[in-house]
Amino acid sequence: AADKIRLIPQDFFAELCEQIIQHLNHKIPGVNTAELCQRIQTSGVEINIGDLAKIANVLSFLFSTAARNNLSPEELVTTLGSAGSTLPKHAVQVIRHVWNEQGKAIGVSEDARTMAAVGQFVDMKWKLGVAMSSDTCRSLKYPYVTVTLTVADPSGQITDKSFEMTIPQFKNFFRQFKEMASVLETV
Repeated sequence: AADKIRLIPQDFFAELCEQIIQHLNHKIPGVNTAELCQRIQTSGVEINIGDLAKIANVLSFLFSTAARNNLSPEELVTTLGSAGSTLPKHAVQVIRHVWNEQGKAIGVSEDARTMAAVGQFVDMKWKLGVAMSSDTCRSLKYPYVTVTLTVADPSGQITDKSFEMTIPQFKNFFRQFKEMASVLETV
């Protein structure tokens, strides 16, 4: 990961660190590595989404471990150095600065850990479509609903999950959401 961190310009690395801290503080549902990767690539740096996701996971582990152990910025930097870390100097400076500014706010309550281990729902989009024809059938006229769920996994990576449903399946899905809403109103 250290070799890939060297490729990332300091401002983008700082933004990544800040987003991870915000995620750990439950201020944002996750880190949109796809969008950040695209911006880094647009700036002329060759890095792929998988490498950026690995870096985000390493940093998330680093910050959450530092919070669990209640490390000061100096202790964090010392620990990074003693672990034989080959992180570039600019990365260590950014980590220290971000931890100094925002790290102490990270809550490590048991409830927060449990919630983070499950992931978090971010957004849902749906659209109604009609399949008109296919290679094997000239006239389908088959309605369907496509649902795209945006979720943040426990490490904070934001991903989209899409699926299609028939109209009866969607009606059942909708009925279950209505049941959840009515139960939540009684709480």
